[in-house]
Amino acid sequence: MNNKIIHKLEPITLVGGGAVGKDDLQLALDIAPTCVAADSGADVALAAGVELSAVIGDMDSISEAARRRIPSSKFHRIPEQMSTDFDKALRHIETPLVLAVGFMGRRVDHQLASLHTLVMRPDRPCLILSDRDVIFLCPRVFKLDVSAGTRVSLFPMGEVHGRSEGLEWPIDGLTFSPTGTSGTSNRATGDLVLEVDAPSLLCILPRELIRPVAQKLVALPEHARWPARAERYKDPPPSL
Repeated sequence: MNNKIIHKLEPITLVGGGAVGKDDLQLALDIAPTCVAADSGADVALAAGVELSAVIGDMDSISEAARRRIPSSKFHRIPEQMSTDFDKALRHIETPLVLAVGFMGRRVDHQLASLHTLVMRPDRPCLILSDRDVIFLCPRVFKLDVSAGTRVSLFPMGEVHGRSEGLEWPIDGLTFSPTGTSGTSNRATGDLVLEVDAPSLLCILPRELIRPVAQKLVALPEHARWPARAERYKDPPPSL
């Protein structure tokens, strides 16, 4: 059953209720002009004067004022409590790339849950914007033109191996894992190439690379993409 709520051929901005800098939402919308909110992200979007195409989540944190201002047809309530609103939204959006804003900052548990969702939804290309970084799940193969000295951090969410070109400290032959090796604060020596064998490695790059990273993720060839993990939640999305 196809239970996607939003279908777009271009990237989509997904806004959450976490920390949002004054330029974050506009930066995302310049790349991905369709805006969807995850629950209380609707309040963030409304405060910025942004029109929403949909609101997805369990609707336990959106304000009453936002409920009154948004047409009921745009609400899509997912009542289960086993996943976050970020997960609920991500799995019900069909797009080449989700650009996520408002999922970092404020609460550490919410930040960790967002990073966990990237790993649990490897087939849903997603780029998270924070105040200093862009964060994404490294595809099987990822290539990016960067300047020498660019910070490249690689953080494992599971055991993963890989190879690299253009890193001051290559990752070839290393076993990354949450209880072992990580790749914090590596540096590029030139154009970057990463190849990994599992959908478990987060790549964290400087915020100013958002546009080229988004373009690369959208243009990924099929052989560089990850398949879906076994579906955990299959409930159809009833409307509110």
